Amino acid sequence: MKMVNVIINGHNIAVEEGTTILSAAKRLKIKIPTLCHLSLHEIDLENKRASCRVCMVEVVNTGKLVAACATPVFEGMEIKTESARAIKARRAIVELLLSNHPTDCLVCAKNMNCELQKLASDLGIRKIHYKGERSKYPVDVDSLSIMRDPNKCILCKRCETVCNNTQTVGALATIGRGFNTYVGSTFDKSMYNTTCTFCGQCVAVCPTGALTEINNIGKLWRLLHDDSKHVIVQTAPAIRVAIGEEFGFEAGTDLTGKMVTALKNLGFDRVFDTNFAADLTVMEEANEFANRLKNGGKLPILTSCCPSWVNFMEQQFPDMLDIPSTCKSPHEMFGTIAKTYYAKKMNINPEDIVVVSVMPCVAKKYESARPELMNEGKKDVDVVITTRELAIMLKEAGISFDLLEEDEFDNIMGESSGAGAIFGSTGGVIEATVRTAYEWLTGQPLGYMEFTELRGIRGIKTTEIDINGRLIRIAVANGLGNTRRLLDKIRKGEEHFDAIEVMACPGGCIGGAGQPYHYGDLTILRKRAEGIYKVDRDKNIRKAHENPMIKKLYDEFLESPGSEKAEELLHTSYRPKPRL
Repeated sequence: MKMVNVIINGHNIAVEEGTTILSAAKRLKIKIPTLCHLSLHEIDLENKRASCRVCMVEVVNTGKLVAACATPVFEGMEIKTESARAIKARRAIVELLLSNHPTDCLVCAKNMNCELQKLASDLGIRKIHYKGERSKYPVDVDSLSIMRDPNKCILCKRCETVCNNTQTVGALATIGRGFNTYVGSTFDKSMYNTTCTFCGQCVAVCPTGALTEINNIGKLWRLLHDDSKHVIVQTAPAIRVAIGEEFGFEAGTDLTGKMVTALKNLGFDRVFDTNFAADLTVMEEANEFANRLKNGGKLPILTSCCPSWVNFMEQQFPDMLDIPSTCKSPHEMFGTIAKTYYAKKMNINPEDIVVVSVMPCVAKKYESARPELMNEGKKDVDVVITTRELAIMLKEAGISFDLLEEDEFDNIMGESSGAGAIFGSTGGVIEATVRTAYEWLTGQPLGYMEFTELRGIRGIKTTEIDINGRLIRIAVANGLGNTRRLLDKIRKGEEHFDAIEVMACPGGCIGGAGQPYHYGDLTILRKRAEGIYKVDRDKNIRKAHENPMIKKLYDEFLESPGSEKAEELLHTSYRPKPRL
C-alpha cells in the first residue's frame, strides 16, 4: 500500500494513502473533537458523513478549513488542529448547535454522559451568541423500549447510519429541509409502528439525549417499597462484567458477588441468576436441535436469546419463520418458572410475585410485554431495567459499590454452569447448546469446551464439528446487517448451515444498548467478552445438563426437555408482521 508523509502540529507521520486526517491524528495521540464520526470497522461501519463539522482543522497548504473525519491526507500535507481559525470555527459550530438545543441538562437522561455537553465544556462555552427560533417536535415513547426526543437531535446522523448501514433496519431517516430538518421515522409514525427492532444501537451511539431508553426506575422503586409484593430480581450474564464501569472498575471485571450484595441492599426479596435460566434454555434448545438432526427436521435451527432478532425475522424474513428455535429467551423462561415452580416451592401466590430483570438490552423492555410471552394474561417478567438504570439506582441509594462485600445468588434458581455465562457474548448461545447436544447425540464427552472460531466480534463466524460422522456446520452473526447477509445467502441456497446464532448488537449482549456507553471503543467490548469467558473457565460445571439445580427442576416439575409441560411454559411461536 502506498504511504504518504504528512505533518500534524509539527509532527511528521507516514500513513496509508486514503487515511483521513482524524485517523492520522489519532496515531499521534492528537485529539480532534467529533460528534458525528463513528469508526467500528470490525462490525462493518465507518461513517464519513461529516455532518456536524465539529472536527474542523486547518490545512496550511491550501489555507482552508476542512472536516478531519472525512478528508483524506495527501503527500506533504501540513495540518494544524490547534490554530485560532480551527478553534474559532469549532466554537461557532457548537454554539449554533446549542442555540437550537434544550437547556434542561440537569434533568436530561444523558446528563454527564452527553458528548455535546462535554464538548461545550471543553471549549469553554459559557455564552451562546446566536439567538433564534427553536425546533418543537413531539416526543415518542410508544415503544416501551426507546424514547425519541427530536428536540435534542443535533443532526449528527449517527443513529441513521447505524440503523440503515449496520443494522439494515431502515427505521430512521432525515426528514425536511433547512431549519425544519430532523431525523425521524417512516411517515412520522411512532417507533413502535415502524420496522424498528428496538435493538437500541441508535441509543448506544446518540451523542445527546435525543435517543434514550424508557426509564423504569420510578416504577421499580414503588414496587420495592410495596410490602404486599414479593419482588425478585434476575441478572443477565453480561451485567456482571460491565456494571463496574459505572463505578471506576476496568471493563470486564467480574463483580458478581458485589452485584448480588448491592441488589440485596436495594431491598429485593431474592436475587437470582439469569445464567440458571440460560442453562434451562440450553436444555430445551439442545433437545430441539438434536430432534431436528435425528428426525429430519427443518435446518438450520436458528437460535438466540435476542428479542431484536425476533422482531427482525418477523418483519424482514417472514418466509423463514420455520427455522428459529421456539425457545423463549432465558429471562422469560426464568419469569415463567418463578411464577410456577418457585411460587409453589415457596408457597407464594404467583400474583404477589414481581419478577424484575436487569438486562444489557433495551429491547427486553418491549419483549416482556409481548402477548405470547404471558401466561393466562399475566406477564412472565414484570419490569425490565438496564445496566445503566441499575447503576443509577445504586447511586441514588448511596451504595458504595467498591466497598461492598461479596455475596452469593439465592437458590433454588441461583446455580449455573459456565455454559450459561457465555450467553452474554456473541457465539456463546450456540457454543453452550452444542456442548450439551453433542453429548446427548453421541453419548460421549465433548473433548473440548471452547469453540474459539465462534468467538470475537467479527460480523460472521463459522466452524464445523463432527457429530456421529455427520459434519455439522455452524454460523454466528452479530449485528443485524450481518444477519441479513447470512440469511440472504441461505435463502438463495448459496450457503448451508445446520445451526445459526444471531445477536442484534455488536459483540452480543456485552454490547447491548443498555450497557455503560462504550462510545465505539471496541477494546471495551473485548474486555467484557474476556470477563464472560473467564467466568466460564472458572466454573467447576461448564455444561448446562450437569447443573444439579436444572436436574432438580426437571425431576420435580418439568419432567424432561421437550415435555408437554416444558413446551407449554418454555416455548413460544412467531408470526409475520407487516412492514411499513
